[in-house]
Amino acid sequence: MLPLQVIDSFLLNYNVGQALLLGFVLTTLALLPLKSVKAVAINSVLFGVIFLLTPQSLAPAHYLFLGIALVVVGPMLFVMGD
Repeated sequence: MLPLQVIDSFLLNYNVGQALLLGFVLTTLALLPLKSVKAVAINSVLFGVIFLLTPQSLAPAHYLFLGIALVVVGPMLFVMGD
């Protein structure tokens, strides 16, 4: 149970939007070795939708705008990808 307490005490300092942003950055970095623009585009759209669906009570409003930007940019990346 000690590892869960450590994770819980760490996450109490952050909101859901920051945790989602960290997840987006980590998954994007994990996709870079694949050298697939389409995979990064799908990841961007997926996290954009997640940011859009996150309630305002859990994350500040600027994460909503990040979600809108990712939903707009993701399909453009997908079309430009190889």
